[in-house]
Amino acid sequence: MEMESYQHGVPSWIDHSGPDPAKASEFYSALFGWDIMEGGPEYGGYNLATKDGRNVAGIGPQMGGPGPSYWATYVNVDSADDVTEKVRAHGGTVMVEPMDVMGEGRMGVFADPAGAVIGIWQPGRMKGAGLVNENGTLGWNELVTSDVEGSKAFYGAVFGWGHASHEAGPPGGYTEWKVGGRTMGGMMAKPPGMPAEVPSHWSVYFVVSDVDATVAKATELGGNAFLPAFDSPQGRLAGIVDPFGARFMVINPTGVPQE
Repeated sequence: MEMESYQHGVPSWIDHSGPDPAKASEFYSALFGWDIMEGGPEYGGYNLATKDGRNVAGIGPQMGGPGPSYWATYVNVDSADDVTEKVRAHGGTVMVEPMDVMGEGRMGVFADPAGAVIGIWQPGRMKGAGLVNENGTLGWNELVTSDVEGSKAFYGAVFGWGHASHEAGPPGGYTEWKVGGRTMGGMMAKPPGMPAEVPSHWSVYFVVSDVDATVAKATELGGNAFLPAFDSPQGRLAGIVDPFGARFMVINPTGVPQE
C-alpha cells in the first residue's frame, strides 16, 4: 500500500539503530530486497532504505554512543512539542527533546512509564514510510509491556489512542490500538516465559511472502530465530534477531507462501 501522509497518532516510520549502519544495510538489503540511499556526513551517516522507489525504513548509527541495537517505532504527530509536554505530564521520560532534522521533519524520543521507548515524527518534507503492508515493508507495530492497563491510560492521554481488548490470543489477552476507530497497532502483556531482564518494548513486524524462507535467509546472513515460525489466527509468524542484536518480527498474514 502506497502512503502519502499519516494521521496524527498513527505509526509512520521505523529505523534501525546499531554500531555499523553499512553492514546493517547490507543485511536488510539482502533479506528484504531493499535499495539503500547512503546518508552523508550532513545526515550523520543515516541511510534510507527504499523499495520500489519509496522510503520504507531508516538505518543509522547508535545515538548517544555504544548500546544495544534495536528497531524503533515513530508515531506521526501534528506537534512534537505538544506531545512531549503531554509525555511529561503523564509520567513518561523524555529521552530526546524535539529537534529539527534538516527540514525533513521534527523528531523526539521518550519512554513510557513502563520503560518502552518510542519516537515521534512531525513531518516536514519526509512524510514517513511511503510503502507499507507489502512484501519487505512495515506491517505492524506492537507494544509488549509489563503494564497493560497503565499503558492504555498513558497512550490514550499522549496520542489520543482508543483501544479494544480481546481475551483470545496470548496470555493476558490482546489489545488493539485505534485512531479514529481504525486499528493501527497492538499491545500484549510480557509473556510469562520472557526473561525478566527484557524490558517493555515496541516490536516491529515486517510483511514477508514466506516466513520460513525469510528465517532461513536471515540465518544464512548471520541472524537467527529467537521465536521459531508458528501459525496464528493472524497468519504465520517468526521472531528474528539480526547479526547486531536487533530483534524484529516477520509475518505472512495469509499463512500461505506466495510467489
